[in-house]
Amino acid sequence: MSFPLAYSALRWDNPKLEQTLVQLREAGWDGWEARQSLDWLGSARRVRQICDAVGIQVAAICGPNVTLDVTHPTHEINKRRIEFASDLEVPTFMTKGPGRLDRETTDLDLDRMATVYDDLAAYGEPLGVTVTFHPHTGHVVDSADEWKRFMAKLQQCRLCLDMSHAVHWGYDPIQAVYDYRDRISYVHLHDYKDDGNVELGEGLMCDYPAFLKALEDIGYSDWITACPGPTERSDEAKMQINRAYLKSIGY
Repeated sequence: MSFPLAYSALRWDNPKLEQTLVQLREAGWDGWEARQSLDWLGSARRVRQICDAVGIQVAAICGPNVTLDVTHPTHEINKRRIEFASDLEVPTFMTKGPGRLDRETTDLDLDRMATVYDDLAAYGEPLGVTVTFHPHTGHVVDSADEWKRFMAKLQQCRLCLDMSHAVHWGYDPIQAVYDYRDRISYVHLHDYKDDGNVELGEGLMCDYPAFLKALEDIGYSDWITACPGPTERSDEAKMQINRAYLKSIGY
């Protein structure tokens, strides 16, 4: 099985979009994950025209971290991003939870966050957009136990499985694939070495072939997105390194 492979625009600093996407396509990527502001991206029509001209797809639209309150302005910003994804015919919207609180996370905090995510998911459904929760270290959900407790509270929102944060929490990412086989609708790949993110294959923080094989085993066939490290290399070089690694393990 082959997955559609995307590259995150996480490290792009005001790129010349068409030129950067040409480089991405030439490096062998199928798509990209958009994180830039709508002011910078422009209209869905503009982004679609550029992508069509280059021959590349948008895998997902990302939004700012949610809060614990559906009345917070950020909640409306995320709804505008969901509408943008719908206009662009992108089926996936991803966002992280709030940053870690200055106290221990409670079940009430998890309940409130689940309400926010499920409200976004309900908003996205009639627009053809699946909302996904991205678990992340240093946030309200910040351990394997809190992750499991939170996932049990979600009714509609789906999961962006980022294997790196599972590793940091001591949770086998392959086990996470099987534990959440019915919840995963988007996947992130990261690598890590010497207290910092690096390009795929430079840290080998997990057995990537086994992780991807587990995704095949559960029948996952949606986007897998590589997230680059914050190195001094050029964007183009990082695109090539990450793609070359995935090719080296058969993807």
